[in-house]
Amino acid sequence: MEWSYFFDDDIFIFIFRIMMALLLSGLIGFERELKNHSAGFRTHILVGIGACLMMLLSLYGFEEFMDQYENVRFDPARIPSYVISGIGFLGAGTIIVNGMTIRGLTTAASIWTVAGIGLVVGAGMYDIATITTLLVLLSLVFLNKIEKKKFNTNSKHVFYIKVEPNIRLNQVLAVFEDANLYVNKIDIKKQENDYQKLIIGLDKKQTYQAAPLLQALSNITEVIQVSHRD
Repeated sequence: MEWSYFFDDDIFIFIFRIMMALLLSGLIGFERELKNHSAGFRTHILVGIGACLMMLLSLYGFEEFMDQYENVRFDPARIPSYVISGIGFLGAGTIIVNGMTIRGLTTAASIWTVAGIGLVVGAGMYDIATITTLLVLLSLVFLNKIEKKKFNTNSKHVFYIKVEPNIRLNQVLAVFEDANLYVNKIDIKKQENDYQKLIIGLDKKQTYQAAPLLQALSNITEVIQVSHRD
């Protein structure tokens, strides 16, 4: 049996493009992995390789049929278009909504972008794929630092509140509303023994007395511990 039955004439091109997709998507996934996001190194690699494979199928998978039948035509953009629209379900799985906090939007966007990089690599556009990967990495690394710096500037006053899981969030917010204070960020984190930690940020331009607020928060039955940082 001839080897050509198993291997296409362009097998080395296929291997190179898949490895290229693995490398570029892996770089983005590695950055997500370092920050302990739900979709990390392996997920991004699989998405990039899978997208590249779909593009290779779209470009080369139907050549035999076209050679045998003159009336057979194909649209090389048909399969990639379904990849772009279909990858949304995987990105949606990385988005976590917890109370008023939404996490995973950046990771979902990076997965969608990695799928595009895989398609571009599969089409043989290595230059634009490499440039896009570098831009994505620069955006994830440096813009994240800018966002953190901006948050520290806009929300200097932070309350850390350890609560029981059955607490109602409006009980806590009512304390700040009664003091005519605007809450610009609420983050909820799970801790051991099913306890939750509320991180509430206030705009630094607001003036208030911390002691009465801490006392009012402590009076809530479900509040276990509360602290404050300027």
